[in-house]
Amino acid sequence: MSDIESLKKQIEALIDAITAEAGQWMEQWAAWGIREDFLPSAGNLAAYLAFRHHDLREMQRSLMALGLSSLGRLESRVMPTLAAVHTALAAMQNAMPPAKADPGTFFAGEDRLRRRALALLGTAENERQAALLVTCPSEAADDPAFMESLALRGVEALRINCAHDGAEEWERMIAHARAAEQRCGHRFRIFMDLGGPKNRIGAVRPNREIRRIFSGERIAMVAPGQIERPVSPDVAFVFECMLPEVIAEVRPGQRLLIDDGKIAASIDFVDDGMVIASVTQTKEKGGKLKPEKGINLPDTELHLPALTARDLQDIAFIAEHADGLSFSFVQTPEDVLMLQDALAALPPRREHPLALILKIETALAVQNLPGIVVCAGARNPVAIMIARGDLAIEIGFARLAEMQEEILWIAEAAQVPVIWATQVLEQLVNEGVPHRGELTDAAMAARAECVMLNKGPHLLEAIDALDPLLKRMAGHIHKKTPQLRRLASW
Repeated sequence: MSDIESLKKQIEALIDAITAEAGQWMEQWAAWGIREDFLPSAGNLAAYLAFRHHDLREMQRSLMALGLSSLGRLESRVMPTLAAVHTALAAMQNAMPPAKADPGTFFAGEDRLRRRALALLGTAENERQAALLVTCPSEAADDPAFMESLALRGVEALRINCAHDGAEEWERMIAHARAAEQRCGHRFRIFMDLGGPKNRIGAVRPNREIRRIFSGERIAMVAPGQIERPVSPDVAFVFECMLPEVIAEVRPGQRLLIDDGKIAASIDFVDDGMVIASVTQTKEKGGKLKPEKGINLPDTELHLPALTARDLQDIAFIAEHADGLSFSFVQTPEDVLMLQDALAALPPRREHPLALILKIETALAVQNLPGIVVCAGARNPVAIMIARGDLAIEIGFARLAEMQEEILWIAEAAQVPVIWATQVLEQLVNEGVPHRGELTDAAMAARAECVMLNKGPHLLEAIDALDPLLKRMAGHIHKKTPQLRRLASW
């Protein structure tokens, strides 16, 4: 048997295997009643999941040697790519020109993704391609000029975090945004983040005359209202955990991370509702325990409701005033169904369903990502936010780069937009001068449909730096595909 005949049979077997396995995925998802517009995307995602269950590295090299697709960039068009390769192999075998594929059919997945990005994010059809999403500081409620500055810079979307401020401040921010739209002729999309079950520090009490914590010292975590509980002399600080139900779920040996991992500790024991942990890592000059800083327990299986009582109150405001709702700490399709049911119970005020932004920030969310996306897309326009802050803490910094790539691939296979978030140009935003590494990180963000900048004193300078950077990168790369524009450097 010739090499071409062997490869053709391998592709045929692969197509049959993918078709069967993708059908099983679709059967699992059918209970969600997927809307017609999203069915092709769910089918392509199912095919991609089946495709990635095979190790095809040897086949890839054989195809490359024949000048054919290596199958390495088929995320948005799994079956059309396999069919095209099969057609090319058959033509080579029979020494005849291959049948020409219909470009509209072949690139239909890319077109769906482009249309969805335009509708959901307002992605401009310009050199930049990736939209800009900017987090509104609390001061934006009383500063109309802030919104106008963003409009004049072509920022497509605004983010309001419901974990901060309240309905009065949010209404003023939105009013200023709408007024800036009128003055500048520029449309904003407005996304609002649910606070979600984010675990934070409450009150903090030093147990002796110290201000910083160092490796080797002990800390005690207690429920709200128990900050004055007596502790042994070897405990340096006592602090409140604002989600007290997690205290019963932690176990000795598990990690306790504070303030985005700046303070790391290992849990020693739990005594009558109080967690005692030994600090294993801080900065050389020590760490500070401060109210409102985040608490992560990456080794603990937490059973927390996806929607808090505060979230359920905020949903009504969001549904009335925003273009999209960012779902913090979503972890399972059941979480999505809970949110969709809560939205369905509201009085009908919208012509179209509210867009859902799925914030992927835990290991469980990564594991369940395909089902989460399809469940959300079954009823709502949907996008994925790679929330790299909490995600890095939960899965480990070493795995973040690998995981953000996989999330990009899954999103492209589902033909839904991606928002690249957390610490983009952070030093520039906060200090006015970027470091080299964050410029490279921002350049890689061009593979997403949207890039998010957080608030800070030099935010406008960061926008002015990011806009031309993304425009230049758009000329070089689209997703995983290099754009072979003419190089003028040499």
